[in-house]
Amino acid sequence: MQELPAVEQMVAIPELTRIPGAHERSVTLDGVTWRYWHAGSGPPLLLIHGFMGYSYSWRFNVEPLSRHFSVYAMDLPGCGFSQRTQEPECTLAGDAEAVLRFMDHVGIEEADVVGSSRGGGLSIVLGGMLAKRRMLHRIRRMVLVSPINPWSSNGRLMTRVLATTVGGVCVMHVLPKLRIMLVRYFKALYGDPKRISSGSIEGYRAGLEIPGSYEHLLRIVRSWHQDLALIERSLPAISEVPTLLLWGSRDTAVFPSSIHQLERPLKNSRVILLRGVGHLPYEEVPEVFNRIICDFLLHDSPTPSPFATRPWERPV
Repeated sequence: MQELPAVEQMVAIPELTRIPGAHERSVTLDGVTWRYWHAGSGPPLLLIHGFMGYSYSWRFNVEPLSRHFSVYAMDLPGCGFSQRTQEPECTLAGDAEAVLRFMDHVGIEEADVVGSSRGGGLSIVLGGMLAKRRMLHRIRRMVLVSPINPWSSNGRLMTRVLATTVGGVCVMHVLPKLRIMLVRYFKALYGDPKRISSGSIEGYRAGLEIPGSYEHLLRIVRSWHQDLALIERSLPAISEVPTLLLWGSRDTAVFPSSIHQLERPLKNSRVILLRGVGHLPYEEVPEVFNRIICDFLLHDSPTPSPFATRPWERPV
């Protein structure tokens, strides 16, 4: 495997992207250096970010959740301030293997897992992989925040277009130069753009300015449809894992209408839909999000939320 220089040799991590109340750490696995943030001393909790995200996505959640958990917010390889490589592909199966190696290295035998968007799909694939190896006990509970899945039609055409030669040129040479496209993309992820915190877009942009970032995104896009198929195949294996499906009613990235088919094979699942919230509830309504996460993982007993539509029941 040919590797690019380690991130720490290329650029210092901007102060803007640091997570309050957490300690910055790094680990090298199979020759690739990961950056991650850790806080707390309770039961392990893994936070797995989505497409175009990194640990920065959890900046409003790590410290509050660390009051109850030992929280690990990682930059997956190729993302944020983890090392870029020149691997020919980036699949959920490969990322799931990497997360398992991370767990082994830092000494996590069992953990709760919170995965957002592509990170939610990764969590499902990780569970399916562990089940095949008779190690599903290593995931205690799972929170899937608007996870990518085969039943949401949004993005299917776009990912196919971007995976073409012309689409690849756009990803590699056009997107990095058009800040306005990143701004529009990010705003569309919110149910109410007025809730976007100051500096948020700059923080995400900082994680994409590392050389090799857009090459990595292109590799993700090119495996997108085979990854969706793997998610569907993995779901039956995790049917008994206590799972919370958490969605925003105004999510335009992964349609809430896909919830019912996604939850069908998850026999031990519950659903909560947040009114007026978009694709990033952990950023848009972090206090509500943190409370829901703690209630589910610690007590399995919800606290009523002004955003929730009939909490812990199927959305209507």
